[in-house]
Amino acid sequence: MQHSWIEIDVKRLRENIRSLRRAIPAETEIIFVVKANAYGHGMVPVAQVAAEEGIRWFAVAYLDSALALREVLPDADLLVLGYVAPGQTRTLIEKEILTVVTDREHGLALAAVARQLGKELPVHLKVDTGMGRLGIHWEELPETLQAFREAGGLDVRGVCSHFAKVEPADPSDARLQAGRFEAALKHVPSSVFKHLSSSRAALYFPDWDFDGVRQGIVLYGYGASDPAGRFRTEPVLQWKARVVQVKKVPADFPVGYYGTHKTERPTQIATLAVGYADGYNRALSNRGDVLIGGRRCAVVGRVSMNWITVDIGPEADVHAGDEAVLIGEQGSEAIWANELSGICRTIPYEILTSIHASLERTYLL
Repeated sequence: MQHSWIEIDVKRLRENIRSLRRAIPAETEIIFVVKANAYGHGMVPVAQVAAEEGIRWFAVAYLDSALALREVLPDADLLVLGYVAPGQTRTLIEKEILTVVTDREHGLALAAVARQLGKELPVHLKVDTGMGRLGIHWEELPETLQAFREAGGLDVRGVCSHFAKVEPADPSDARLQAGRFEAALKHVPSSVFKHLSSSRAALYFPDWDFDGVRQGIVLYGYGASDPAGRFRTEPVLQWKARVVQVKKVPADFPVGYYGTHKTERPTQIATLAVGYADGYNRALSNRGDVLIGGRRCAVVGRVSMNWITVDIGPEADVHAGDEAVLIGEQGSEAIWANELSGICRTIPYEILTSIHASLERTYLL
């Protein structure tokens, strides 16, 4: 019996992709960001569904993820958004995988290996327009490009940047970055593939679509519920667990480590087979809810490594083996990752990517 598992609504994923596709220009590519195991959804199956929907660009953080995708998507355009070591240049060329160049030294090192191989390495240049993370500083791009031209060995096919902040109510910071990006584009051929927009930017600012939009969280169903946005999406992942025990307890009964919860009345406590080892955040101790029998039930006591305890009430007809929903829908109730992230003082990204990769993921067609 599965103790805890993930269900992915493939129909909803397809509709999310179609919703985005309808909103952006036909000539603008969707670059599906599937790093971190597709935000916890399962990289390979998610990418295969997206490819069936016509998406041909996929972005990952590391080369090993791109190699896994290449095995199942032989014709896709794959882009590594993070640092790839120069020693892996041969692999990039042989597997036809693009990487970003993160700075001048990185680009020259990649170029040197490519020249030794008698090849040119196709790359995208990452321009730091204000994120302060990876990338060539926007003011240093002209001289950096000149250094690359003189060195040889690189085929600059794209240029990109990444927003640090996109706020529709006050887009001044994003506009500053977009302006720097557009200034940087004057130094590259017009034929290069240009991409800037994150999920939030694509939702509100069509002027920044360029040749491609890098879309992550919105395609998984978060951050695109605002009617003012260009498109709407819905969550596709549900996380479920089994009830493994139900016990009746009296009032003033301590529950969990250090007895941080005491029952206010005689009730029933259900133990679920999931814990922080599976990615269920410990900050949900005494604060979160789960769904059992279509009702919200409070998580009581501390979240432990492999189990959580839930107050199901004195009259609930719940038994070992019953299904509980940690993220998702049951009956007329729903709990989504944004609710849990609010309790945990984090973001839905962390809630989703923290779900352990070893948990079985089922794709519901």
